[in-house]
Amino acid sequence: MQACYGIDVGGSKIELVAFDGAMAERHRQRVETPAQDYPAFLDAVEALVRGADAALGRAAEAVGIGLPGVVEHDGGRQLSANVPALTGRTVREDLRRRLGRTLRFGNDLQCFALSEANGGAADGYPSMFGAILGTGVGGGYCLGGRLVAGHNGIAGEWGHWSVPAELLARHGLPLLDCPCGLRGCVERYVSGGGLSLIHRHAGGDGAAAPEIVARAEAGDAVSEAALGVHREFLGHTLAALIMAMDPHVIVLGGGLSKTRRLYRDLPGAIAPFLFAGVRVPPIVPPRFGDAGGARGAALLSRLHAPS
Repeated sequence: MQACYGIDVGGSKIELVAFDGAMAERHRQRVETPAQDYPAFLDAVEALVRGADAALGRAAEAVGIGLPGVVEHDGGRQLSANVPALTGRTVREDLRRRLGRTLRFGNDLQCFALSEANGGAADGYPSMFGAILGTGVGGGYCLGGRLVAGHNGIAGEWGHWSVPAELLARHGLPLLDCPCGLRGCVERYVSGGGLSLIHRHAGGDGAAAPEIVARAEAGDAVSEAALGVHREFLGHTLAALIMAMDPHVIVLGGGLSKTRRLYRDLPGAIAPFLFAGVRVPPIVPPRFGDAGGARGAALLSRLHAPS
């Protein structure tokens, strides 16, 4: 089996990883993302691909690319908050013309899920959900190791479900606008920034999420209270996800996935929002972590997932 490339496009970096037929890494390079300059973005991706061709001595016929954001159903234009230069652009067609080879596309969150479903923490499970908890919140859903993208290619966008008014009222939190154009999105409350907001609301200084966790572990009552509220919001939305998709396992990713107490505490936070007889599936940390995006993108080309 020939080499395949995976390209993970993020707000700060673009990373290409080349894999051989056994999915062993053979080449890796990353560059800074030209987030505001579209021609420079296309140049950067092309330079990475040509550089990999030169390093390996041959060109990979297929390349998988994980892009942040979503694609308009009509017109194929990208919508991306993390890389503003891509918004309104026909990124997929432009890259196909530049690179002259088969390209397969998914979003970065779906690539994470695909990687963990194939050789990762969810390998061997009939179904899995990869839930990213970081600066943003989202994920991907896989059945039998294959990505389910959905009609609009947005399957797994649980971060833009709505938080119930009951939870907001219980904790006196405001209904927040979301950059996506909706209001009260889960992402605003359960992301790293959401935890900081809850911490400030509880009387803290709105510290970064890792600091809040460290303070709670050291016995700080305000930080512990903030984590409790955050856990309740997260438990509610993951319960809704279980009711809707019933995955056999949930793999957490993103910065908050490094919080060990989540794996201990989340099942108890989810259970009250499920009806009797519904079990909480295993909730596990990722095997590939931050490296999963490029690996999942490479698998897009190999497994012929929807483009």
